[in-house]
Amino acid sequence: MTINDNPTLLSCLRLLVGLFIGKENLKLYDTLDWQGASDRFSAIDFDYPQYYTSKDFHGIQGGYLNPIAPVTYNAVTRFAAPPNEIKLRQQAIAKIKNQPQKILDLGCGTGSSTLILKQAFPEAELTDLDISPYMLLVAEHKAKRENLTIHWQQGLAEATSFSDAEFNLISVAFLFHETPVHISQAILQECQRLLKPGGQIIILDGNQQRLRHVNWLIKLFREPYSKVYANESVDDWLLNSGFQQAQTSYAGWISQITTGFKFVNYSL
Repeated sequence: MTINDNPTLLSCLRLLVGLFIGKENLKLYDTLDWQGASDRFSAIDFDYPQYYTSKDFHGIQGGYLNPIAPVTYNAVTRFAAPPNEIKLRQQAIAKIKNQPQKILDLGCGTGSSTLILKQAFPEAELTDLDISPYMLLVAEHKAKRENLTIHWQQGLAEATSFSDAEFNLISVAFLFHETPVHISQAILQECQRLLKPGGQIIILDGNQQRLRHVNWLIKLFREPYSKVYANESVDDWLLNSGFQQAQTSYAGWISQITTGFKFVNYSL
């Protein structure tokens, strides 16, 4: 007999899952049109890259191409970014200079940073990009609940369809530890293309120095690329991609915030 054949066990399992992810997220899992989301947000003939489809992020079969991923994402991130994930995102956003008019949130996930960005800069035009249509569906749901207008788009962070020098600010939160190093570097090259001169990039992710010494934590959260990420330097990536004033500060227990700016040629 399987769990699905036993109503009592199934009820207990749903209770445990509900306690972990929250009743609202459990309700979302039961009520959202996941297949419709896949159709509505997915670009025609979208080609999912092998580095994404071949890994079961957080131990979830199918990774972020599974409806379970977006409804458990906030709970997983809350535990993976102690002591307070929302405050960490707010700390990152507090490092933004000036008043950006056009903002891009790359790898937006379920929109946790997106909503804070929109609340901080209500007059800015905010575009969010993620590879998973399921993540975008939950992000859109959260934005509608807060009555926020945000543009959602499926796409690859390393190869977007946006124009050159289109954005004043790019936010990248908890993305690089989930991509191979060469893809992370390609994403930064794309950010260099997308930013206006003087534009800023804000990166919130795992503390690379500390993660090098806690391999057990990487294994616990089933992160396929985090070990290699930990042995790299986001500062070096930024400098190698042509950014200036690259600076990393440590935040929370195992997180870091990195900022950089696109070069401005004042001689022109």
